[in-house]
Amino acid sequence: MTDPVSRTILLLDIEKYSDRDDVAQAMLRRKLYDIADRTLEAAGIAETLRSRADRGDSVMELIDAGASVRSLLRALLTEVPAQLHAYNRMASSTAQIRLRGVVAGGYVAVDEHGGWVGSDLNHACRLLDAQLLREALRSRPDGFALCVSEGVHAGIVRHDHPGVPAADFRPVTLDSKNGPLRAWLHGPVPGGDDHCGTGAGETPVPGASGDGPAPGSRPRTETAAGTTATTTATTADGTAADGSAADGRADADAAGPARQGTTASAQTAQAAQTVPENAAPGGHAPAGPVFHFTGGAPRFGGSLVAGDQHGVSGGQVTGDVRLGGSAGEDA
Repeated sequence: MTDPVSRTILLLDIEKYSDRDDVAQAMLRRKLYDIADRTLEAAGIAETLRSRADRGDSVMELIDAGASVRSLLRALLTEVPAQLHAYNRMASSTAQIRLRGVVAGGYVAVDEHGGWVGSDLNHACRLLDAQLLREALRSRPDGFALCVSEGVHAGIVRHDHPGVPAADFRPVTLDSKNGPLRAWLHGPVPGGDDHCGTGAGETPVPGASGDGPAPGSRPRTETAAGTTATTTATTADGTAADGSAADGRADADAAGPARQGTTASAQTAQAAQTVPENAAPGGHAPAGPVFHFTGGAPRFGGSLVAGDQHGVSGGQVTGDVRLGGSAGEDA
């Protein structure tokens, strides 16, 4: 067996191929080859940069890693639907052709029999055979359903290159005999569900903090300005005041400055569970509410007074905090 080499993997498969008679199958195979050749030519991928394997109702292309994946995706999204439309409008009902496609990447080796070997290739084949991709093709008016691997999405699609709009790809989890597989489907997802917990057109960037709270952090609450922040405090007798503290502050605002001062005094507390790095001597957390910002762009109506800390854009803020306007109060 040869050493594994990096390749871009392109798979194209004919829908309901086995339902046709021999004459129709031969015609469909010729058209499949023609569509593959025209698409790769439109992507600027020469024959010397690719190898082909025939699988009857499907074609597998191993493309040199130096070839442009962006150009390949752009050609698949434009050339394949155009070729299908031009052919199908003239073909009989028994000779109609509709295609599923997969673009992935990975390492592939060649064994002593000339066969292709590699877990990345197996993964791409599982994506092609997934039931969700088959269902997606049934709802595609242009007769083409395309799916890309997570690696191709992270490396190419999410960057929103011209001709490859990232917003048109949606995250999906596909069932396979080897378990669930994550991928990205071009176009609407059957049933209108993304089949996973990530929003359309979004994927985690390596090294980024993301939008969610860190493991073990306190629940987030909505402020009056619509900004999400995390407030952790305890009452004077040591009782946790997560939800009640927020209610207390709202009541204090309604009752006026005098009561607001009383309520705030009663709810001033130790920082919950952990002692911040700037804790006072003796290991006690500083008095007053503690705000943890976990991402996004927090906004507050009015002024924010935070001791000697100004222009804080992330992390932890401690000190005296005032939310809302300050009319009628000393600055």
